[in-house]
Amino acid sequence: MPIRIAALYQFTPFSDHAALRDPLFALCEKEGIKGTLLLAHEGINGTIAGSDEGIEAVLGHIRTLPGCADLDVKEARAEKLPFHRMKVRLKSEIVTMGQPDIDPLEDVGAYVSPQEWNSLIADEDTVLIDTRNDYEVAIGTFQGAIDPHTKTFREFPAWFQAHKDRLTAEGRKPKVAMFCTGGIRCEKATAYVKAQGLDDVYHLKGGILAYLEQIPEEQSRWEGDCFVFDERVSVRHGLERGDYGLCRACRMPISPEDRHSPLYVEGVSCPFCYETRSEEQRRRYAERQKQTELAGARGIPHVGSTVPDAGDDADG
Repeated sequence: MPIRIAALYQFTPFSDHAALRDPLFALCEKEGIKGTLLLAHEGINGTIAGSDEGIEAVLGHIRTLPGCADLDVKEARAEKLPFHRMKVRLKSEIVTMGQPDIDPLEDVGAYVSPQEWNSLIADEDTVLIDTRNDYEVAIGTFQGAIDPHTKTFREFPAWFQAHKDRLTAEGRKPKVAMFCTGGIRCEKATAYVKAQGLDDVYHLKGGILAYLEQIPEEQSRWEGDCFVFDERVSVRHGLERGDYGLCRACRMPISPEDRHSPLYVEGVSCPFCYETRSEEQRRRYAERQKQTELAGARGIPHVGSTVPDAGDDADG
C-alpha cells in the first residue's frame, strides 16, 4: 500500500506556536501531504498522510521544533489518501479538556506497554476507564471498561467528579487504568485524575492503535473496532481497515447492518439521525452527495465528502 499515515503528538511548550504554522503548512503542501495538524502553546497533535518521502520530510521538520526530537508517531498504510486536503490550525489546546491548570509535562500516569496491559487490566483491583467519546466506545472497547458516555472530552472532568466517590468508596484508592485511541487524551486525563488525589494511575502507551498493532488477536482483550478520524473510519487488529463507514449527515460510524436499514441513504441519513433531521436538511445532503458522486466520476475529490474535521477531538 503506497500511502503512509502518521498519527503524532508531542506536549512541549512553544513560545510562539503561531510562527510555526506557515512553514509547516508550506512544507506539507510542497510534499503533497494531506491531513490535519493542530498547534498550540502546549505542543502539536494530528494525523497526516502521503508518500513515504513526503511524510519523512514533514516528520523531519517537526522533530526540529523545540522539544519535538522524540516525537511520538504511530504509523499505518493505506491504498489511497484518507484525507482530501491539508490543514494546520492554531488552537488553545492540542486536545481540548478545558482545564488550564492541568499540565501533562508536570505529572501524568505511569505508562504501560501493550505487552503489559493485559495483566494490569485483568487485576480485580484495577478500574479500567475508556476516555473516548460515546460514538467511539460504541464500536469497540476493552473487556470490562467503564464507558463515561461523554459527547466530548470536555465532559470528562465533570464525569469523574460525579463518580469519584464511588471509585474511592470506603477509603479505597484503586489502580486506575485509562486508554484512548493514540494516547494523547490520556496524557491529560491521567494528569487530571492524579490532581484529584488518586496516585495509582496508569495509561496505555501508544493507545489502542499501538495495542492493536502489537498484540496478536488471540491474546487480545479488545472487542470490536477502533474509530479513527480519517476516511478509514475504523481499524482492527493489525491496523487493518474495519467494516465501518461514516454517515455524512451526523458523523456517526455505521456498521454493515446499519447500511441495510431502510433509514440509511448514503450521504443523506442513517438510523442514528433520521428522526433528528428535517426534510430540507436531507434535500441539502442529497445535493451534496450528488456533487460528490459527480466529482468521483470525474476522478477528482469533493472536499465536502471527506470525514468531518476532528478538530479538538482529534486523537494523535
